[in-house]
Amino acid sequence: MLRAQGQVQASALAETFRVSGYTIRRDLDELAEAGLLERVHGGAVLTSPVPRSYRERQEQAVSEKDQSAQAAIALLKPSQIVIVDGGSTALKFVSHLPQHYPATFMTNTPAIAAALAEREPAEVISIGGRVDPFSRAAVGPTAVDAFRNVTADLCVLGIWGITASDGISSPYYEEALVRAAMVGAADKVVGLAVGEKLGTGGGFNIAPATALTHLAVEHGVAEELLRPFRDIGIVILQAEGSRSEHRQES
Repeated sequence: MLRAQGQVQASALAETFRVSGYTIRRDLDELAEAGLLERVHGGAVLTSPVPRSYRERQEQAVSEKDQSAQAAIALLKPSQIVIVDGGSTALKFVSHLPQHYPATFMTNTPAIAAALAEREPAEVISIGGRVDPFSRAAVGPTAVDAFRNVTADLCVLGIWGITASDGISSPYYEEALVRAAMVGAADKVVGLAVGEKLGTGGGFNIAPATALTHLAVEHGVAEELLRPFRDIGIVILQAEGSRSEHRQES
């Protein structure tokens, strides 16, 4: 049921199988310990297929990430303040950035800051803090406070896991806090995701799915995976050469 639906509710499972809620919760906990799902409030979602290792993430779904990043570039406008999250898909986004783009870019990830500097935009602001060894991004109160004091036009957010009902999540607590501050600082938020991340989750919530204004994915993602996000008002962006949707901006 979880593979078919992407998420399940404990109360509905108890009713379907005519067993107690305790039995269902115990079974879900055992499946979570086996790495087959992620427990969320009231139920469970599929475990994100994203590797924990930064190096492995760089080598996973390279073409799909490139398409997602290419689609998100369409949201750039001159003179914007743009927050760029860490991660391999965000790095792809920077690679599609036109040289000398007239905008200000902010990031908490040293590798992203270095890649941005190579593109020579109007300005690059690198946010500091303790560099997490797994995400290789700066985390902690310094990074959180820095983003909370910014009013940005656009946030480019790498997606680890997302469901329409339980929102955007991360497996890392401190990283989730920083990403929540990023999302809260921007007028528009585009999630960079590949299809296999849709309907999956991590242990720590970043924001509700409705915090996204746009979701950028690769070509060929099944409509059944995209429909829940369309239904809550998120604009789906896809790479050039595939179907792309835009809603009129106010």
